[in-house]
Amino acid sequence: MAVKKFKPTTPGRRGASVDAFDDITKKTPEKTLTVALKKRAGRNNQGKISVRHKGGGHKRKYRIIDFAGGPMNVPGKVLAVEYDPNRTPRILLVEYEGGKRSYLLAPHEVKVGQTVITTDGKADIKPGNRMPLINIPTGIAVHNIELVQGKGGEIVRSAGMSATIMSHEGGRTQLKMPSGEIRQVYDTCMATVGVVSNADHRNVRLGKAGRMRHRGVRPTVRGKAMNPVDHPHGGGEGNQPIGLKHPKTPWGKPALGVKTRRSHRRSNRFIVRSRKTKKR
Repeated sequence: MAVKKFKPTTPGRRGASVDAFDDITKKTPEKTLTVALKKRAGRNNQGKISVRHKGGGHKRKYRIIDFAGGPMNVPGKVLAVEYDPNRTPRILLVEYEGGKRSYLLAPHEVKVGQTVITTDGKADIKPGNRMPLINIPTGIAVHNIELVQGKGGEIVRSAGMSATIMSHEGGRTQLKMPSGEIRQVYDTCMATVGVVSNADHRNVRLGKAGRMRHRGVRPTVRGKAMNPVDHPHGGGEGNQPIGLKHPKTPWGKPALGVKTRRSHRRSNRFIVRSRKTKKR
């Protein structure tokens, strides 16, 4: 993928950049693998706003991604590399024996015409092949990793991301996550070899507020710009500090830097080193 820049003909285009989409080989999605995506504008089943600053945006169709990697032990041929508006990486359209097709997350450097396979045994260590962690050597980058065997990939699925296999020991594999955290995962869990595609996604600059509206994101107003009745930070003559020891949400709860992760999660025991731990 490449990032395309514009001449600064307007303030909105000055410094803005867009995805060149030069790696896309098929523009229209596979009809049998898409479903309608209803917009909810941040509302829950009662019609009340549960997530602020959502609404509008371009109409989308949801692509059904097979995070389990497709049929087991059946090679698949990559037919196309497609754009998915619902996620940051590219997706692969793969066809298997019998004509069955599915969408998979696209690893970096996987091209049309290549063959990928999901197996419960061993396969070639090349991008796109999926197998149990125990069969992947140390030092190899992997993505779309299972946390529960048979559930499908749950972590390391964003553009340009990968985890590195550190060791195999005692029925578990140690992985170094993109955040720097070192975590244990059962050896029998599946992972896909390679780095997730579209690493240049992080280099795209929107340039103007309108492009954020196209994504379905509405404006955010600072709390200190509101009245006291609307926000704990509100009030005062002119531009004033928030007047509190710690920042708060509109509902009076601590905000900005407060830990929200549950302290007694069952998965905490699999964390060998936290991403917050200082490196020596």
